Amino acid sequence: MKQYFKYIAILALGIVSCEPEFDNPVDKPGAYSNGEADFTRYVALGNSLTAGYADNALYITGQENSYPNILAQQFEKTQDIEEFTIPFMNDNAGGLLLGGNQITQNRLVLAVGEGGSPSPQIYTGMQASTEVGNVLQGPFSNMGVPGAKSYHLGFSGYGNVQNIATGTANPYFARFASAPNATVLEDALAQNPTFFSLWIGNNDVLGYATSGGTGEFQLNNLDPSTYGPDDITDPNAFAGIYQQMVQVLSASASGGVLVNIPDVAAVPFFNTIPNNALALDAETAANLTGFFQAVSQVFAGGLMQQGVPEEQAMTLAAQYAITFNEGPNRFIIDVEPSESNPLGFRQMTSDEKLLLTIDRSALAQGYGAVSLSPQVMQILGALQQGQMPTQEEANTLFAAVNGIDDEDALDEAEIANVRQATSAYNASIEAIADANGLGYVDSQALLNELAEGGISFDGGTITSEFASGGAFSLDGVHLTPRGYAVIANEIIDVINSTYNAGVPKVNVGTYSTVTLSNDVQ
Repeated sequence: MKQYFKYIAILALGIVSCEPEFDNPVDKPGAYSNGEADFTRYVALGNSLTAGYADNALYITGQENSYPNILAQQFEKTQDIEEFTIPFMNDNAGGLLLGGNQITQNRLVLAVGEGGSPSPQIYTGMQASTEVGNVLQGPFSNMGVPGAKSYHLGFSGYGNVQNIATGTANPYFARFASAPNATVLEDALAQNPTFFSLWIGNNDVLGYATSGGTGEFQLNNLDPSTYGPDDITDPNAFAGIYQQMVQVLSASASGGVLVNIPDVAAVPFFNTIPNNALALDAETAANLTGFFQAVSQVFAGGLMQQGVPEEQAMTLAAQYAITFNEGPNRFIIDVEPSESNPLGFRQMTSDEKLLLTIDRSALAQGYGAVSLSPQVMQILGALQQGQMPTQEEANTLFAAVNGIDDEDALDEAEIANVRQATSAYNASIEAIADANGLGYVDSQALLNELAEGGISFDGGTITSEFASGGAFSLDGVHLTPRGYAVIANEIIDVINSTYNAGVPKVNVGTYSTVTLSNDVQ
């Protein structure tokens, strides 16, 4: 039996091989104003999105093009400000070393393979040289810490190098924490910021989503110390922690902006591999349809042998009589066995997501469909002759279904968990911004706009399409310099309207997107 699996191409190489040229706007002295805001000491708090993380790593170019650094450059056009300092990595490789051993991978670049198709691969053009144990001397204005969740910003010991091995410390913060027991929030407050930005909470749902929902939604659990790494933070715990942070940050600052949480299920990481990429010819589609009809028949027969009424047995078994057609079809997914679905598999729905990290070679070999071994074909042949299988043969038939594993997909219930938490977080962020007279940036609406057709700029359009759209880097979650420029402009709009300021926006087209290189593994 033949099975054909087709996938959308990542991109046309020429789309990212060059950048358009633009005329830079002329900056006229006195044309801009800080309004009611004081940008003298701007401090940015957050996670990887604040740090400038991109392409699955933190590296110098990404840090230089982080949205806080872009903002600081624009603030400088309105008033004299103190230097915006960044805990720079040592190189553009992106990997971290601990005691000389590399503990995180180098960045991704777009490489062209032997067949001419571009794909993200790990960059090997230089060696990683950033040693976590070589602690930098601050203070640092960009307090973005990749991997940080809301409650981590106030966690003592989060920057202790000695705690990295146990997983209770963050190697990125350990590089620049003022002391082993200092917190991110304490180090930010020690600088007496006159203006701040806070974009935190993405990781409170992102780890759950990128693990395929293998964690837990910690509803009604207000103790983050008991959470697993892939759990969703309880919305009430998030709200309390977030409010406390904003209160202390607002105590001395002239103002600030709070950025809400995007819908992580809308980013390319979850929308690049379609769940209907099971492309079948007519013969294969007919054979697979026959297989699932046989599964349904055998299952119904087994139920009736156990005394289940025929109508009830046939109704329960009907869900397994999956029909396939010539062309694209949705994959089969494994689910937790239950009374309503005892066999623990079904066809994916149109709204469910495959993760970018799924093994595509496995998909091409039948992952998400059926493993039709000679033994299974023999059982099917006997069924066609009217011979009912033994229990062992029936189990072999059921086991031939090779569904997508939980960690490789987001099902409807998991997506609902992510969106429930995100909606609650954003309601809290907006209310806290209003209560403290701070700017509120709706990044969710902005990223949805990128996903739903894109945003035009002087010379083109930026979208969320993986690799070719210009907004997202090669990890499918974090932004490119151009994407961070779009975020910076949105924040500037909010600052200008909230604080009666005249901060100039940047020309999005002058910022780069993904990097091409064949210096890869």
